[in-house]
Amino acid sequence: MQDIKNPTARRARPAGRLTPMSITGVGAVTGYGWGAKHVWDGFLLGESAVRLRTGLDDFVDGGQAWVSTIESEGERPGGPSRFVRALRFAAREAVADARERGWQPGPVVGVVHSMVLGDVEMWRDYYRSDTSTVSGRQWVQMMPGTAISMMMKEHDFHGPSMAVTAMCASGNAGMITAKSWIDTGICTDVLLLATDLSGIPENLRRFQDIGVAVLDTPPFEACRPFQEGSRGFVGGEAAVAMVLSDRNEGTYGDVLGGAMTMDAWSAVSIAPDRVQMTRCFTEALATSGVDASEVAYLNAHGPGTAQCDASEAAVLDDLFPDAHGIFSVKPLLGHCQGASSTAELLATLYAFETGSIPAPPQVAPGHPRLVSGRTPRQPGMMVKSSIGLGGYNSAIVVAEPSA
Repeated sequence: MQDIKNPTARRARPAGRLTPMSITGVGAVTGYGWGAKHVWDGFLLGESAVRLRTGLDDFVDGGQAWVSTIESEGERPGGPSRFVRALRFAAREAVADARERGWQPGPVVGVVHSMVLGDVEMWRDYYRSDTSTVSGRQWVQMMPGTAISMMMKEHDFHGPSMAVTAMCASGNAGMITAKSWIDTGICTDVLLLATDLSGIPENLRRFQDIGVAVLDTPPFEACRPFQEGSRGFVGGEAAVAMVLSDRNEGTYGDVLGGAMTMDAWSAVSIAPDRVQMTRCFTEALATSGVDASEVAYLNAHGPGTAQCDASEAAVLDDLFPDAHGIFSVKPLLGHCQGASSTAELLATLYAFETGSIPAPPQVAPGHPRLVSGRTPRQPGMMVKSSIGLGGYNSAIVVAEPSA
């Protein structure tokens, strides 16, 4: 297996493209463990990070649930909560990784933080406590922007900083925002963060209540994207960071473009005509300067729900008839909500670096182009899609590393 920290010689950048944005460093905290290496190892072995959690309270039937959660691993430095410590760990790892691969910060480094609910555990504890005992310092640490400002101070970054939220499409929304900053010269580099540690019983139960999450069944039995018998998704948590640059030192891959649309149809369901979803994919190709025939794979949202899987499969068949396949790593990572698209993008980077797509095994009849298990990658670009609850459609086009 190729050493993922030491890129080999890169092929020349294709002519006639819009300016790519390079992914030059990654950091990750997931159910696999603290560090991107644990994700690479999980992909290599094809093992799921989803485990049976016990000792949960009455919010979950039987007090247990199948979910991929981030374990505290003691008092790691970086902040007062799991959320803050995981965020800052991923950021530090991504910056260190980028530097090892030859990146040096440009004059303006910005930060985009993709998130949905924020630090749910800290705020839950605050509202359950006697708030008169909370100091001003503790209260400030609970603000969503405080962890980012402290992280920027640590790395001496002074560019623009903001949070974006688009439900499960938040990671792709952050990626598209970062590219717009680099394309327009607002920044030379962007640190993209995507953090979601909301796998707590209160949230898991509500996803179960609306019929999309499966808590009582192991991952490969419950979540079968694009296969018969899938019942929905299993829960997950992740904090992922990526260094994005207008230069391509040691790049893992190049983001060529992307797009977002809104169904504006239902709070929980996908518009049945798929007009806005299809427009999202076609605009992503257009902004990337890419023809659909150049796309080899769809790294799909693929949560294992009937609506999402059917819609994305239809998009694959309609727009990408020449693509080699479709896959979703939800059964491996769990559904990491606001961090899902960025965490799942790691599967595309893994495929570029190692030559193998880390798809979960097929366990039931499914789409004829479903990638099953760790499979040799065919050349070509990948589209990473994410579909957020409430009609948030997103897609980005990613090319293999360029010179």
